[in-house]
Amino acid sequence: MRLATRIAIGAAVVVPLLVFGAGVLLLGLVGHDLRDQQDDRLRDRATAVLPATRALLSADHQGRTRAEQNQHRIVLGDALDVGIRVDDANGTVVTEGGQLPPPAVVLPPPAGAATAGPVTVRAQGRSWRVLARQVTGANPGTLWVTAPVSAADPQLAAVRRRVILVAALAAPISALLALALARRATAPLSRLGRRAAALDPGAGAAGFGHRRSGIGEVDELAAALESALARYDEQAARTRQALETARSFSAAASHELRTPLMSLQTNLDVLSAHPDLPPRDRAEILADLRGDHRRLLELLTALRTLARGDLVEQEAFGPLDLAEPLLAAAEALGRRCPDVEVTLTGAAGGGSGAVAGGSALGAGGPGPGAEFGSGVRVFGWEAGLRIVCDNLLANAAVHGRTPGRPGRITVGLNRAGGQAVLTVDDEGPGIPVEERAAVFDRFQRRRDSPGSGLGLTLVAQQVALHRGTVSVSTPPGGTGCRLEVCLPLVSPDEPTLPLPARREWIGAPGLTTGQA
Repeated sequence: MRLATRIAIGAAVVVPLLVFGAGVLLLGLVGHDLRDQQDDRLRDRATAVLPATRALLSADHQGRTRAEQNQHRIVLGDALDVGIRVDDANGTVVTEGGQLPPPAVVLPPPAGAATAGPVTVRAQGRSWRVLARQVTGANPGTLWVTAPVSAADPQLAAVRRRVILVAALAAPISALLALALARRATAPLSRLGRRAAALDPGAGAAGFGHRRSGIGEVDELAAALESALARYDEQAARTRQALETARSFSAAASHELRTPLMSLQTNLDVLSAHPDLPPRDRAEILADLRGDHRRLLELLTALRTLARGDLVEQEAFGPLDLAEPLLAAAEALGRRCPDVEVTLTGAAGGGSGAVAGGSALGAGGPGPGAEFGSGVRVFGWEAGLRIVCDNLLANAAVHGRTPGRPGRITVGLNRAGGQAVLTVDDEGPGIPVEERAAVFDRFQRRRDSPGSGLGLTLVAQQVALHRGTVSVSTPPGGTGCRLEVCLPLVSPDEPTLPLPARREWIGAPGLTTGQA
């Protein structure tokens, strides 16, 4: 049943009930008013016949028959629409006539106060209003003026008939009016339903296009639908992105794993076909197997991390100190590569460019601790920033060595122009200018590189997620390579930053610039 029909039926039921309720109240009020009018008439009649009643009692007491008869006619003539009864002091009826109760009814005695009102007496299923007055003077007596209560029944019956008529007419009229008003009121809701039913699932919230109707409930419902559609679009976009990431992961893994898997197969075939290989050749094949195995693990781990970055949500980001993941990455590198010396320099206490420490991390030492990079806070994902720091330091440790010398890495963390500036300098051969733009592309690596070719791609991905830039240059000393990452500092006016729209690093065919 439609809402307009429900409203019409409700009005057809409720309005007659309200009319009946009002009619019952009205009948009570009319009955009370009619009784008051009847009581006033009784008082008026008693006041009018009281002088004639005194004359009648006097004539009766003195035995003047003619005078008594005249007063008797006067008394009865003044009370044509009521009943009159007059008793003398001895209780003898002097005269009576009009609309009196049956003789068996005992009339009430007069009240002491002259303003006392009528009382009701009942007999044989009927009721009378009786007003008793004491007649004072030389010849005292009692005057009763009566009127049947049923005298007001015709007026009450007329009111009752009118109430029933109004209630009978109110039912269809109220139903028709309510139906018309309900249809008019629910017309925007019907249009909203038709628009929602005709909505193309592919259009989403943008295709809904609700125009304000001026009806609060309808506009609130439309806003709720738009919000639900927007959330649906967001979830659908996330699902599509997750599927695309899964497809890209599968494609990239199958493509990049083919070579090491074939190499593994070849080496295993050689070992299986030649169980009597010389120890030197066997050791060389086993070393190749271990290298291929390590490369497979690194490649799968890097692809998984790249996919994780594509699917990270806004809720994972928050204000944090950039020095914390950087120190953790430096300590981890010191444990993995004890022959690499890491020197940390950074701003302490907020002084831009001020060198707070030059402590070295080597052989697993924890380094300068709390004074390094103090107060350099960014809005970021802690796991993503750790990926940046780990891969920058690992890249410098692998490619930043000079033959015959231990590896030395200098890490700087400062603030400049509202940005956190992280630099990683090494003493390796550096990167030619014409090749710097390609180092962030997927699977780009030197021929002698033991890595997967995804380390700097992970760096570029996370820097882009954090609304920053990464670039390749030469250190101030003129030799080696510098990787510089710039991230926006946390601002009181803008404590959060939205994630960028482009987040398809694992599926991208390759980046064309050295900056993200």
